[in-house]
Amino acid sequence: KVCTFQKVKLSQKLQEHNKTQSFLNETQKMKKVLVVGATGQTGKHVVSQLLQKGHIVSAIARSKQRLFDSINEIYSSSGDTLHDAAKDEKLSVTEAAILDLTNEQISEQICNADAVVCCLGHNLTLKGVYGKPRRLVTDATKRLCHAIITHQEQQKNCDNKKMTKFILMGSDGVANPDGTDDKRSVLERTILCLIRALLPPHPDNEGAARHLSNDVADEVQWVVVRPTDLINGAATKYNLFPKPRGSLFGSGCATRSNVAKCMVDLILEDGLWEEWKYKMPVLHDAEGTAGTTANGAKE
Repeated sequence: KVCTFQKVKLSQKLQEHNKTQSFLNETQKMKKVLVVGATGQTGKHVVSQLLQKGHIVSAIARSKQRLFDSINEIYSSSGDTLHDAAKDEKLSVTEAAILDLTNEQISEQICNADAVVCCLGHNLTLKGVYGKPRRLVTDATKRLCHAIITHQEQQKNCDNKKMTKFILMGSDGVANPDGTDDKRSVLERTILCLIRALLPPHPDNEGAARHLSNDVADEVQWVVVRPTDLINGAATKYNLFPKPRGSLFGSGCATRSNVAKCMVDLILEDGLWEEWKYKMPVLHDAEGTAGTTANGAKE
């Protein structure tokens, strides 16, 4: 009887150990991600996709309720009416404009984050395009990267230190500052000069890419995802290319949910991250052309 009792106790301890180990393994796989620009047309898809995969998301948004409504709309359109973003314990929202936060507040948001995704953009209104802040994306990128670098320096001597990935949403109209993009035609270069002079959001996006490429360099692990012409639709497959393809306009399309899917894949798939780290891949929806698909494999 004593022997049987000991076996039962041992079996119970083994079961408890296995449960604990399983929980630890799941916790280690779980990512903590900060999303900036979470209420945007692409940012909301990044948040919803991460939550659907069971990851922890911190979001900075000017309207918490607008974010909840946007995510619930995505859930509803996919047939998932059981989830409520407002009740999701894995989602925390800081209701503020990113540039209104202090450096200390931004550092608190960065702390322990596995990745930071920046989907900031200017509202397509007269005030949004020509009003302040004109350097929204550039200034936010600078402050976020500064916080990441500071945090990494603070944990330099830690045994379990980790590098925080930084993913920025750009566009294929923004040239790679390293000069590896193909030279555009005279007409396209003229159009880009006019856009740069007349539409402040374009030089803002260029400034953010230039800061990562020239100033941050390899102090932060970064990727700039450059989608071509953006459209709405369900997530499918996408292709990644090292430089823009075709003409400036009408060379393809990129579904916003696919852009979000790419960003989530970059966070979760180490092989894909290593392939595109410190680069500015151009994203197209997959149409059977050669490129890199969602899982990083060559087609």
